[in-house]
Amino acid sequence: NCLSKVWKLFKNLSEEQQQRYEKQLIFEHPAFVKLCQHLLQDARRVTRGDLVFSLHALVNLGVPQNTLLVQTLVRVCQEKLNQFDNRCLSVLATTLAGLDKDKNVSALQAGLQLLVEQRLPGIRDIFILQNLMKCMGKDAPVFLKKKLEMAVLREIDQLTFLNALRLFLALDAMNYCSTPILNACSKKIQENVQDVPFRQLILVLEACYHLKYYNVRLFAALAEHLNSTAYLWDNRQIILFLSAFEMLGFQPSELMGIFAEKLTEDPKSLNFKSLLSVLRAYSRLNYVPRGQEHQFFEALHSCLNNYLPQISNTELLRAVYSLCILGYLPHPALEELLQKDSRNELLLPDDRYRDQKEMMLHCVKACVELDSPSFTKPAFVPTEGSPSLLSLSLGKAREALTELLGDESMFGQNVQLPYRYHIDFEIRIDSDRKKVLPITAADDAGDSGVQRLAFLFVPVSAFCLGTTHPQGKLAVKQRHLTKLGYQVILVLNKKFQEMSNEDAVNFLKEKIYSENASHDSEVTVQDNS
Repeated sequence: NCLSKVWKLFKNLSEEQQQRYEKQLIFEHPAFVKLCQHLLQDARRVTRGDLVFSLHALVNLGVPQNTLLVQTLVRVCQEKLNQFDNRCLSVLATTLAGLDKDKNVSALQAGLQLLVEQRLPGIRDIFILQNLMKCMGKDAPVFLKKKLEMAVLREIDQLTFLNALRLFLALDAMNYCSTPILNACSKKIQENVQDVPFRQLILVLEACYHLKYYNVRLFAALAEHLNSTAYLWDNRQIILFLSAFEMLGFQPSELMGIFAEKLTEDPKSLNFKSLLSVLRAYSRLNYVPRGQEHQFFEALHSCLNNYLPQISNTELLRAVYSLCILGYLPHPALEELLQKDSRNELLLPDDRYRDQKEMMLHCVKACVELDSPSFTKPAFVPTEGSPSLLSLSLGKAREALTELLGDESMFGQNVQLPYRYHIDFEIRIDSDRKKVLPITAADDAGDSGVQRLAFLFVPVSAFCLGTTHPQGKLAVKQRHLTKLGYQVILVLNKKFQEMSNEDAVNFLKEKIYSENASHDSEVTVQDNS
């Protein structure tokens, strides 16, 4: 009782107090030392409830796992395991989730796993079930994870808001995506979103990312809650939310607009780590506040300039790359980045991130040329087709185009362009959008009466979740192809593959001969739940 009381009091302290000296005061108190000695002597005589609650309190207070006291209690729990009721098993499971693997802990977990498997049909309490899920962890066999899932679904009607939050995190700990459970939990969380603490909101979003659970309705509800309470959150908290949404590919546009306004008013409020997080989120989700583009970019630019003397070349590359993706060229930072010494330092032969850095550098250089105000659309763009290297997933599109246009000479396939860009299919058509021209014939002149169509067959992941809004990489490619004189037509490949052959031909016909062909009309992305 004394140990549990100490733990409850300690738990209610702030994080800062816990980290400071209160824990040391507890450990050095003469009565605490005597209490631990007493428990060590009586470990085999205490009741099963006192045994597991004492171990739980000691572990949570931070008593080292390798001490004789903790190891003794773990061994005694192993000896008495069959005597524990379901409540004791739940407390023990919670405790073991906070311990590192060692010989005694592993043996106790193995025994607990066997016992849980035997008792599952009789466990009706969701709270206990989610604790057991948390303890079983990622290493539990799939059949046991499935049994735990079925046990929870059997009692899903008794799901409360708090249990919904815990279940979300338990599934994350078990690395098991149970869509029916997650859907039920999401519904409870949406109904009570105003009661979810800050840390839990972040953990729920991180769990969704780990489990690859993309529920647009849940994310929209969380984003709406954050919009209405934005005045309560400091910059650090909002940036954590934006980073979590960025990982999921979900654009909380209103929240991003609110934060952009705060940033514009006080750009000096960001440290460099926060600046990098902001740049990554806004560039990947392809968001610039409408009507405030200039002020927004100037705020980010001035903030970056403040840190130029003290940041590494890799950090500089990440910052410049993000701004370039958004279509903004930060000139002082660019000049420093593109110096010969910087490039040599960035592309070291043994750097495992060399390929990624090289891709980013190449993108930056393409942006410097193509996004420059002095760039003019070239009359002729050298191209090279590679039909033999066309992706297998585009075979259906090639067949549909051949049927529609009569011959493969009427369209380019896997066309390679300057700046390392490529397009899946290129079609050239007269200015009235009535007659498709053979690729070779259209090359004869840079005729202003010829329109060049670039078909890009893209995955759902290239768009912000639940929308037809392109993410940063696709947006910059679309922007640059337009600068090179192409009209870009985005096609959601998954949806196209599901079409019948006749529908596929009609779809492409409409896109080729329609004056208003655009990606918005052909792409529909829906919530998976």
